Amino acid sequence: MPLTGDSLKRVALIQSFSERLKFGQCLMRSFPGFSGRRSGSREKLVSGIVSLPRIMGHRGAAASAPENTLVGIRKAAAYGATWVEFDVKLTADGIPVLMHDDSLKRTTGQDVPASELSLSEMKRLDAGGWFAPEFAGETVPTLEETLTLLHALGMSANIEIKPSPGEDVDTVTRTIAALERSWPASAPAPLMSSFSRKSLEALQKQAPDLPRGYLVEELPEDWAATAEALGCATIHHYAKVVTAAQVAETKAAGYGLATYTVNDPEQARQLIDWGIDCLITDAPDVIAQAIA
Repeated sequence: MPLTGDSLKRVALIQSFSERLKFGQCLMRSFPGFSGRRSGSREKLVSGIVSLPRIMGHRGAAASAPENTLVGIRKAAAYGATWVEFDVKLTADGIPVLMHDDSLKRTTGQDVPASELSLSEMKRLDAGGWFAPEFAGETVPTLEETLTLLHALGMSANIEIKPSPGEDVDTVTRTIAALERSWPASAPAPLMSSFSRKSLEALQKQAPDLPRGYLVEELPEDWAATAEALGCATIHHYAKVVTAAQVAETKAAGYGLATYTVNDPEQARQLIDWGIDCLITDAPDVIAQAIA
């Protein structure tokens, strides 16, 4: 059966990611210090396919600007972050946007599920005024608007698939389509993560060369089998409950380790001492200084 235009684009994207990952692995074997990033960066190559930064801005820089907004990402960049983490879910008309909660109430004041508003309806909402008056008028950004900004800022991304109920697979499909259209071919592949096993399975099937991160709260007993089955490169621990023994166990298995959400300097230093590779934080400026 001949490939459609969309299928051809998807194949091209996967081939592009695959070629870049193989190139990075080749360089890593030749030059052990290679991380695919500029000289002097403090990012760590994990399993040959993703470089984790020491610091990653959580939902942008959520201690200083409204979460999951373009202004928050700009703030993270101003603080020196080279990576940001953000959440993606779909509007009623299937457009990937940055939003964490199923309901829009906390960040826009409208008590309605994100999945029930079209993009045009969502764009009329104020996604910044709840945080502070100076951010009034900030809108909910689309994923493609965000990717364009990241490219302009020279930043990388951890894209968390945060599906509304029943949209685990569709959110992945439409996110990959947005990446096909807007992720620069010259940029390292983004790290994809999710709590949803269905979403991680869809990522593995639809874009197998995109690195995947397994998000957990309490580390389950079967974590190793799950992470291996899903082909994950990283484990993302919950900072409030992770233990030194769990960090040692997951690290010994060869996974890159991130932890969320780390806003306390003392805790940040402890987690780094335990062996955590990446601290996901609302305050990248504060935490970067704490572990410098």
